[in-house]
Amino acid sequence: MAQPDHTPSLPVAVSPEWLDTHYDDVLVADVRWYLDGRSGRDAYLGGHLPGAVFVDVDADLAAPATAEGGRHPLPDPDDFAATLSRLGIGDDTAVVAYDDAGGSIAARLVWMLRALGSSAAVLDGGLPAWDGPLDVGGVVPVARPRATREWPADRVADKETVAGHTGDERHLLLDARAPGRYTGAEPAAVDPRPGHIPGARSAAWQDNLTSAGRFASPEDLRARFSALGADRARTVTAYCGSGVTACHNLLALEHAGFDRARLYPGSWSAWGADESLPAETG
Repeated sequence: MAQPDHTPSLPVAVSPEWLDTHYDDVLVADVRWYLDGRSGRDAYLGGHLPGAVFVDVDADLAAPATAEGGRHPLPDPDDFAATLSRLGIGDDTAVVAYDDAGGSIAARLVWMLRALGSSAAVLDGGLPAWDGPLDVGGVVPVARPRATREWPADRVADKETVAGHTGDERHLLLDARAPGRYTGAEPAAVDPRPGHIPGARSAAWQDNLTSAGRFASPEDLRARFSALGADRARTVTAYCGSGVTACHNLLALEHAGFDRARLYPGSWSAWGADESLPAETG
């Protein structure tokens, strides 16, 4: 089924105060996940926003990992529609998602929904900013009908497209990982090799936030991404280790007024695993 042509009604981020006022109008999703192997589900069971459903990055927001697709490929559209239906995210359900990591994980769900034309926002400041009560234990979602929507071609870039644009300043590539992983000086154990895609600019997702852990203003974010070349680029493509924290940059770009930036879902986990493709360090 074709994607409906409409813009999500929620902004990319909402405040805890807004959520408290509109709690009955949205579905709240807990999207905690940890690169170090800790269990996001266990963290959720130990305390979560009232009524929040748990969304598993690995099982719900990604297809099984492959060498070609990376650690977190986008799920098949039919599978994703079934997952959203099971989670209680229907065709007209507005979603507010949170984590405890500056929105870097919740951004994956929010970007996926917004790319499909659905209303979704990150809880600005996440769990640490929520002053209200917490519930413990699980929540059983109430299933809602959800139609299949294909991933829009202009919001996703594959490896061949990225490879064809390397070295072309008209096509900006932004790496959301920490600078040490970008340069190769401090690679994470999950990285297939050190470095980054040739020509990519370092754009750590953490720099989208203020010192208080909230999204910076649209003006500050526009200045940030313009300095990286977004205001001159024909296309802007975001990637990270596996296509999760790159979504934080995509939301920040939208917040700054840059429309239709796209995700390279395979990210470094797919690119770096292909030894036939070049890598840069430093």
